Amino acid sequence: MAIDAYIKLVPASEQQEITLHQVQELLRYYQEITAKTGEQLGWHYRQAAFPYEFAETPEGKGKWFYLKSIDPDNYRYIFFAVDSDEQEESNGSNKQYYIQVTLSEDATHGDKGKANELCKFLAKKLKGELHLFNGRVMYYYKQKA
Repeated sequence: MAIDAYIKLVPASEQQEITLHQVQELLRYYQEITAKTGEQLGWHYRQAAFPYEFAETPEGKGKWFYLKSIDPDNYRYIFFAVDSDEQEESNGSNKQYYIQVTLSEDATHGDKGKANELCKFLAKKLKGELHLFNGRVMYYYKQKA
């Protein structure tokens, strides 16, 4: 059975809306910074830190994309989508955007580890609320005391 994690954009987040293109740009930024880390260390860390390439299908274009492994022995796929829900608030209803990260049934432990790492990176950059694959929640925004 496939499992999902969610990065929810809350009122305290950096932004209130997000697009699929912005998610791809954040992941490309992650690729860049891990490649620079590798250069500083003197080895090819980029492929170990991001063993995937971006891919899209015609039916998923604009709705979702996936990361396809370049190391099929240890990794498979990680799927990303962006959507929104209506949230009832005291001042009316409001759209809450979120990023859905999905691991397929044949996902490896490597996929789950990388997906958790990427979810944490995205949640930290966006100052969002991360609902992990195991149901736990991590808060990356300032909460009222």
